[in-house]
Amino acid sequence: MLSRRQFMVLSGGAGVAAIALGMLPKFADGQALVAPDAPIGTFEVSHTDDEWHALLSDDQFQVLRREATERPYSSPLNEEHRGGTFACAGCQLPLFSSTTKFDSHTGWPSFWTPLDNATAIRTDTSFGVLRKEVHCRRCGGHLGHVFTDGPKPTGLRYCMNGLAMSFAEQTT
Repeated sequence: MLSRRQFMVLSGGAGVAAIALGMLPKFADGQALVAPDAPIGTFEVSHTDDEWHALLSDDQFQVLRREATERPYSSPLNEEHRGGTFACAGCQLPLFSSTTKFDSHTGWPSFWTPLDNATAIRTDTSFGVLRKEVHCRRCGGHLGHVFTDGPKPTGLRYCMNGLAMSFAEQTT
């Protein structure tokens, strides 16, 4: 019998494979379909696709702007244990404190809460599973998902793509 976490990890792997094989529905311009409550409008930081491509690596662009998911255990930020702040790789908005990071054993950097006014949430129904998708509230970049199987005090697990973030060590 699979645990819920194992099921989600396996489902995510199948979804990544489906994305790689181009099996999921897309708009004509290649963008993934989005949920009806997706953030609409302008953001404090916005760029054209060409500008985003100039600012981000190809992999970062796919995660932040096209809602891709990096391979589990592929991000160096998963093993980052120094004190500091994790910020959006697109606009450098501080997102998470290292004091809220924990090892979820899922292969992605995980946190139990974001910093105040750092993220926005929308419903994601891709892969036939209801999830809450996490975006940077300043540039709209896709960060990952939030689940309700995290540690105290919130019980939440913000499962983030390391490619979507940068890390700045705390200086004393």
